[in-house]
Amino acid sequence: MQALAKFIYYKLLGWKTVGTFPDVDKCVVIVVPHTSWVDFFLGLLIRKVWNQEINYIGKKSLFDSPFGWFFKWTGGAPIDRSKSSDTVKATAKVFESRDVFRLTLAPEGTRKKVTEWKTGFYYIAKEAKVPIVMVAFDFGKKQIKVSQPHFPSGDLEKDLKVYKDFYKGVIGKVPEYSY
Repeated sequence: MQALAKFIYYKLLGWKTVGTFPDVDKCVVIVVPHTSWVDFFLGLLIRKVWNQEINYIGKKSLFDSPFGWFFKWTGGAPIDRSKSSDTVKATAKVFESRDVFRLTLAPEGTRKKVTEWKTGFYYIAKEAKVPIVMVAFDFGKKQIKVSQPHFPSGDLEKDLKVYKDFYKGVIGKVPEYSY
């Protein structure tokens, strides 16, 4: 499957990678910009290219019939996102319960244009004591850019500046929705 994924990614689509996915068993992977449903399938493809198990969380109801098997098969983990639950702590518990868990999140929280990121990814990484890895899907340059792991310092504003600087100039599938 990896050979096929590489053929599709590099030869058919003509994309390249900048950086390599770090050798960490647990991390929060933030992907920006998230502008289209195509991002999900590009993510599935690149994780095969890298030969890495990379996960995501979704609301519990997604994991019910008839398509729950698909979300589990593609690395999804169900999470209770109701108002009465603490999503940060619930997600940190998923990290505790697994030997390998690389959680992908889109800080924008939507595929539409936003001016500010949601910060849950930061607090999840801090609570789970895992690093953050930045991944950019740059449709303008047809490349995926990857950072080295970055542990949250506890200074949210300082860390957000580092993260946002990494994504400067990156163009999403829908350019007008790019961060």
